[in-house]
Amino acid sequence: MNEDNSIFIGSKPFMNYVTSVVVQFTTKNATEVLIKARGKFIARAVDVAEVASKRFMKDQIGVKDIRIDSEEFKNKEGRDVRVSTIEILLEKK
Repeated sequence: MNEDNSIFIGSKPFMNYVTSVVVQFTTKNATEVLIKARGKFIARAVDVAEVASKRFMKDQIGVKDIRIDSEEFKNKEGRDVRVSTIEILLEKK
């Protein structure tokens, strides 16, 4: 899978991410788009996938795979923290 087809969800306005997904499929002709998020942005990633597939590209794209995991890293205070991650793979139907 092409790295350019990955969208990392963060704190930008919600519709920016939905637009990115739609653009990947329409103008960039991607067959798959991977939505990735960590921690508090996981719910937003799910919403982006749902709005893109059910409202903007209804019957054109769908969820192919969902992977959940967690990552461990040191926070600013030097403590080990674990954060959940999600990857939602959308595909053209």
